[in-house]
Amino acid sequence: MSPARPLSRAFYARPTLQVAADLIGMRLVHEAADGVAAGRIVEVEAYIGEDDPACHAAPGPTPRNQPLYGPPGVAYVYFNYGVHWLVNAVTEPEGHPAAVLIRALEPLEGLELMRARRAPRRAGGVGEWRGRDAELCRGPGNLTRALAITGAQNRLPLIDGALRIERPARRLAALDAIAWSPRIGIRVGTDQPWRAYIAGHPAVSGRPR
Repeated sequence: MSPARPLSRAFYARPTLQVAADLIGMRLVHEAADGVAAGRIVEVEAYIGEDDPACHAAPGPTPRNQPLYGPPGVAYVYFNYGVHWLVNAVTEPEGHPAAVLIRALEPLEGLELMRARRAPRRAGGVGEWRGRDAELCRGPGNLTRALAITGAQNRLPLIDGALRIERPARRLAALDAIAWSPRIGIRVGTDQPWRAYIAGHPAVSGRPR
């Protein structure tokens, strides 16, 4: 069986909806100072261009959204509503702003690390994770916390290095169960059916649509 290998830049330099569908079943890996954690991608959302009101490129180029206009295969990580870090994979050729938001993972590696990172913070210490393992990376803010992804990883290439997306040695068996729905957790652009996920998977966030 061949080992997992990072996706090439050419993988990302394609229409965003194609990339979104093909990211389902891939592995997101982060090698942090305290260890390695990884999960299988089971839910994503596409954000495409300045005409998409939900895309950060909607107002045109800014210092914050500059990674969207850069080369494909780069991480775009931003702080959302002052609460969570969210991680995206930049897509399409340079100059065409678009990205795929990674919304949920099936935990695969480093589960003890993930549990410790997701444990509730309390006055005087850290509590204990009491949820199901399927919930560790359920939702885009939860997965960045579980994998210790922050703004320090913004603009880093996903094709090599500590933060990367890999093609696993064996793809998920139920890829024919990929479903599409409108994007969730946003106030504009909700009519576009640009959310892809594995139907019925316990790690998928939100309610079935």
